[in-house]
Amino acid sequence: MRYPVTFVATLIGLALCVYNSTGYDPHNFVFFMFSPPAWVVDLFVDIHDVNVLLMYILTVVSWAILGFIADRLIERGRSRDRQRA
Repeated sequence: MRYPVTFVATLIGLALCVYNSTGYDPHNFVFFMFSPPAWVVDLFVDIHDVNVLLMYILTVVSWAILGFIADRLIERGRSRDRQRA
């Protein structure tokens, strides 16, 4: 597997959205702690005016992007180690 951190980060984003949508997070505490789009949206508009599906999609995409960045940094470090050896 070429991008393992991207895959795991995407699963974390999906799990966060599923957990929030099931109702076990009644006041959205967990969702707001771990959803970067929710942090940004809450600065500009009331979070209750935003489409929930859009927030879920943005959360999964942002976690996937963070995982991809981590994978690229890992690959960069490994390529530097190979060049030194």
